[in-house]
Amino acid sequence: MRIERLRKEHGIQIKWVHFPLHPDTPQEGRSLEDLFAGRGYDIPKMQAQMRARMEAEGLPYGTRTMTYNSRLAQELGAWADTQPGGDAIHDALFRAYFVDTRNIGDPEVLVEIAQSVGLPADQAREVLEKRTFTATVDADWNKSHQYGVTGVPTFVVGHHGVVGAQPYEALEELLKQAGD
Repeated sequence: MRIERLRKEHGIQIKWVHFPLHPDTPQEGRSLEDLFAGRGYDIPKMQAQMRARMEAEGLPYGTRTMTYNSRLAQELGAWADTQPGGDAIHDALFRAYFVDTRNIGDPEVLVEIAQSVGLPADQAREVLEKRTFTATVDADWNKSHQYGVTGVPTFVVGHHGVVGAQPYEALEELLKQAGD
């Protein structure tokens, strides 16, 4: 993956900053048809384009028909980042959402995902029930707005950024602009 390559070749440190993409989505999810209704989007074409981008990166991609609220997943991810080996949750959440088309707004699904990467299920459940990382994610959402983030992924280095799935060379150029 591009990010891992950048990490190895340039010694960069990755910090996940959460962004409120469709925060009004209910916990049970929303169909993509409903989400994009009246906006003239060709959903099968969008899916094919995304699949091609993912394949170019060597990443799997399923056929989603739903979008789910990612707020609880973001809070779980923020907690996982504080745990040894917790960064594995980001790939697991990606896989659950984009490949397995699971509802990452469902606390039970999230506990299963946490457990699948070796995080303690009881602690994950407590984080979700008590919402102990709400303030952390709120701060990330505020930071995203301050940076002017409008979509994901967005890559920011110093005061420079690029939006969208970018080729490795574009990300490397971003590092150079920011003084590596």
